[in-house]
Amino acid sequence: MGVYALTGGATGIGAALKRQLLEAGHEVISVDIREGDIIADLSTANGRQLAVEGIRARAPQGLDGYIPCAGLPPVAKPFSLIAKVNYFAAVETVAALRDLLASKRGTVLFVASNSAPMIGKDDPFVQACLAGDEAAACAGIEERDGHSAYAGSKRALVQWMRRNVVEYARAGVRLNAVAPGITQTPLTERVMADAQFGDAMKQFAEMVPWGGTAQPEQIANVMRFMLGEEAGFVCGSVFFVDGGSDAMLRTDDF
Repeated sequence: MGVYALTGGATGIGAALKRQLLEAGHEVISVDIREGDIIADLSTANGRQLAVEGIRARAPQGLDGYIPCAGLPPVAKPFSLIAKVNYFAAVETVAALRDLLASKRGTVLFVASNSAPMIGKDDPFVQACLAGDEAAACAGIEERDGHSAYAGSKRALVQWMRRNVVEYARAGVRLNAVAPGITQTPLTERVMADAQFGDAMKQFAEMVPWGGTAQPEQIANVMRFMLGEEAGFVCGSVFFVDGGSDAMLRTDDF
């Protein structure tokens, strides 16, 4: 059985994946801002350090997998928090845990979004994230909107993953990402109830080719596969789990 660590394990997709891994007999180290084995605010440098130190203390022999699942929706305020949690906390903790993952030829599974392609790769916010300039990224996104902050953070996350696949693979660590569509989680409920985003989200859900919104367990099913031995040669992939909405929007892209 394996040893896995994940952030955002208290609710939504993270909680569903944690439950499935535990039921399969794995050890799971959960990091969350309110409920978990390690309580940490990943929007801060101290919180990220606390998370990494806590994981290291609980998995001194290494990790079979790490899933930075914690994330904030486009309705979170200030928008800079979205950048801090969705992008910077994810890539910083992955880098800090690389040796633990390499020691067991482990895997990192990022949680992106099918909204990531909606922001261009040359977007200034995306580029500030990729440059590692947290101050500039946070300052710039405050002048924009929640959609740009959310989709842009996920776009940057996928680009960081793709750029680092070769280096990490040579060190013995697989990098992949799952890109969920609209999923019935507490974060989605916040967006659905929002005066600015709610109607658009509901209309988009009605357009999903396979119909409606996903359940957290449906996303976790795919994540559990990607973390396992059956997916042992999957490396650098972005797996869309969105009922066909990405194909609907980007028919000729893959």
